[in-house]
Amino acid sequence: MFKKVVIVGVGLIGGSLGLSLIGRSLASTVVGVGRNPENLRLAVECGAIHEAAENLAAAVAGADLVVLAAHVGAVNGLLKEMLPSLTEGTVVTDVSSVKVKIVRFAAELMPPGVFFVGGHPMAGSEQQGVKGADPYLFENAYYILTPLPNTPRFACDRVKNMAEGVGARVVEMAPEEHDRAVAAVSHLPHLTAVALVRTLVSLSDGEKFLPLAAGGFRDSTRIAQSNPLMWRDIFLSNSDMLLDMCGSFRRQLELLENAVAAGDGQRILDLLEEAREVRRHAPAKTKGYLPALYPIMVSVPDRPGAIADLAAQLGAAGINIADIEILRVREGVGGSVRVAFAAEDEQNLAVEELRKRGMQVVKG
Repeated sequence: MFKKVVIVGVGLIGGSLGLSLIGRSLASTVVGVGRNPENLRLAVECGAIHEAAENLAAAVAGADLVVLAAHVGAVNGLLKEMLPSLTEGTVVTDVSSVKVKIVRFAAELMPPGVFFVGGHPMAGSEQQGVKGADPYLFENAYYILTPLPNTPRFACDRVKNMAEGVGARVVEMAPEEHDRAVAAVSHLPHLTAVALVRTLVSLSDGEKFLPLAAGGFRDSTRIAQSNPLMWRDIFLSNSDMLLDMCGSFRRQLELLENAVAAGDGQRILDLLEEAREVRRHAPAKTKGYLPALYPIMVSVPDRPGAIADLAAQLGAAGINIADIEILRVREGVGGSVRVAFAAEDEQNLAVEELRKRGMQVVKG
């Protein structure tokens, strides 16, 4: 698909992209650019890039595609730095979760014959650096492209082909629409996760409560573990949209707060019911920006090989496991394992097969 792809910033996203491009033979040469020699060495060692470069200008010369996978706050500076070395016909894209400012800046900067297509893979994790890279990170994830009306179709198609090649689902939208959408579904949730954690630790005895944090708190705050520098830049770059969402969130919080303060049980119930109904009618069979996984909970004994036996039984029945997680274990007795499947018929078959073998199974 490509002769030469240059990835600027070989961290979680850039490293995952490189692993997938190389693993699927989509590029003859993948060059990684960065300022950390040790990280670049690891990237070559793990197969995320073919070769490393510290000189950005030299690296981008003759590239089919340049992917800026650095923090959103660094993108404009990188565009300026590599500008003199960009070759006619090169397409430049990024992976930033904020688009308006970057797309407008790039449109004014690009020389004749070089084109910029804004991109944002809706994928990631709380892991950081190339050590957390995953060749399947983009599998079935939405990959949003934000071309301008005058962006040539061939440039959009080049980035689209790359995104689909690594397993993503491509959606095109205007940069302004993108920034408002991610402010609501990504940036505000991250901000509230941070606020929840800070609320707990601000209490005089909050540290004592932390061991009691159950699934709700852990699930709601998991993303607060993500890279602080990256999220600082995101909040600042999309501040207008984020502040608008904060205002909407504050109004909803006040509705609940006022109902609790007034002791109005019916109002509280109405608000809870409304939220539950909306959540229930979220896009069917989806989990975030990924297709739904169909989980089951299985009780297994606490002994060596128990999970391997479980997987072997499902494999023997021709059932493919999409995800597996140990939820809890009581030492010497047993525990619960969450196993998920890509299709509902696989979920049903797994329940049937495991119950035949006398195992305790509950659909998730």
